[in-house]
Amino acid sequence: MSKKLRVVMAQLNLLVGDIQGNLQQHKQAAITARDTLKADVIVFPELSMTGYPPEDLLLRQSFLEECNLAINEFKASINGIHCVIGHPYAHSKGLYNSCSLIYNGTIVARYNKKYLPNYGVFDEQRYFVPGEPYGVALIHDIPVSIIICEDLWYAAPCHEAAAQGARIILSPNASPFEIDKDFQRKTVIGKRARENNIPIVYVNQIGCQDDLVFDGGSMVIDATGAVTQQAPFFNEALMPVEIEITSTESILTAAEINTTSDDEKIYEALVMSVRDYVKKNNFSGAILGVSGGIDSALVLAIAVDALGKDNVSAIIMPSRFTAEVSLTDAAALVKNLGVAHETISIEPVYTSFLTTLAPLFKDQQPDVTEENIQSRCRGVILMAISNRTGRIVLTCGNRSEMAVGYATLYGDMAGGFAVLKDIPKMLVYRLAAYRNERGEVIPEHIIERAPTAELAHDQKDQDLLPPYPILDKILALYLNQEQSTDQIVNQGFDREMLEKIIRWIHKNEYKRKQSPIGPRINHTAFGRDRRYPVTSGYKK
Repeated sequence: MSKKLRVVMAQLNLLVGDIQGNLQQHKQAAITARDTLKADVIVFPELSMTGYPPEDLLLRQSFLEECNLAINEFKASINGIHCVIGHPYAHSKGLYNSCSLIYNGTIVARYNKKYLPNYGVFDEQRYFVPGEPYGVALIHDIPVSIIICEDLWYAAPCHEAAAQGARIILSPNASPFEIDKDFQRKTVIGKRARENNIPIVYVNQIGCQDDLVFDGGSMVIDATGAVTQQAPFFNEALMPVEIEITSTESILTAAEINTTSDDEKIYEALVMSVRDYVKKNNFSGAILGVSGGIDSALVLAIAVDALGKDNVSAIIMPSRFTAEVSLTDAAALVKNLGVAHETISIEPVYTSFLTTLAPLFKDQQPDVTEENIQSRCRGVILMAISNRTGRIVLTCGNRSEMAVGYATLYGDMAGGFAVLKDIPKMLVYRLAAYRNERGEVIPEHIIERAPTAELAHDQKDQDLLPPYPILDKILALYLNQEQSTDQIVNQGFDREMLEKIIRWIHKNEYKRKQSPIGPRINHTAFGRDRRYPVTSGYKK
């Protein structure tokens, strides 16, 4: 005789620390899953009640107590459906990263995460102790095991669950977005399913939490390792899955799975990161300086897609070095996107600074000092408007510039959220082209024009930097793959140029430490992934 189990994957956008808000989302999702979707069980993401990652909030006793009260309130208010909820669980042995299976006011099973990630952006060993051996619970007489996130990436938990008779694995996750991460998940989880001949229901959260972006993509993988259903990326979803269990097999209904290109995923990650950062931190909107260049054009398009044109302001700030074509391109861009904009010349402020500093700088030729003053004039103007309007300043520097310090501290780096911080320059061009495929908003001339900071006459980025295709390849080898100077030279790159770039990377670590956070899209992003000392004698 076969049995059926209807599972709802609750792919939610939760807010770290908003326990009461998260509790209400849990309640509403459980009621919808029970009454509308006719589910037997709903599975929430990892640490769903606190949001992920709660970081040092976990060190506050009052925070843990409030979370415990929320779990008790949920238990008392939701009946008629099994609920898998993630939360911290305090025990005499320490604090566990736990999931509780709740049914009709009772915690019928609890799973404590064993493998605590402590690499890259993860720091779970700072807060949690490893969990105990794994177990199996019954949901309508079907043996089910709960396995949390990182534990899926090791063979033992799934093997133990299968050995104890589990017929389904329910897996709550908080897995951040990276390029190719969906492929990695499917590869690992598919292997676990095949090894143990058991289907896995993988539930991931969505949303932006500081620099981390969670993409969702919750899925069901059958016992052969094939993906049978997948929730959308970057959107909330309550997705029902029906599993039929016989004495010999588990049968899942397959559904069409939409494919999404890398560029689309990255673009949507940036859009969601801006939307969530602005809204979750209670800013009234966003502002940015628009120069007529490719970086600010892409950021403006992302901001409008994230917040709507009425919640975004563009400020055009020309100087004596601004070409007329830059003003023309900037005007066309803001018109295409329909955003309100102001043109504020920095010339009076810049001239005032030069006059003030003239006694100190007499008999000295202008250099990068005067260039940076222009950038800082713009930073002060943007921050003043931000203070007055309550809108956050979005900075526009890309990863290639941040790597080599081609940015002005307290100038174009001044702001609250660095949208392109993890986006190399050549990817900026790809994303601009992708956005125009959805409806042309970025003037083609902006994409085709040679990049320039326009802080001096006839200035081009390549006056100082190698061409961006070359620079990006070097940065990928040195930063992403951590190759040595000799290894990179052996691939045909000029040693003198390479050593100069590496000096720039190390010299400008202090700048990056002071830069705003921005969305992470790869595993070597500037921020939590890269913890290099500012003061260091190592320059290779």
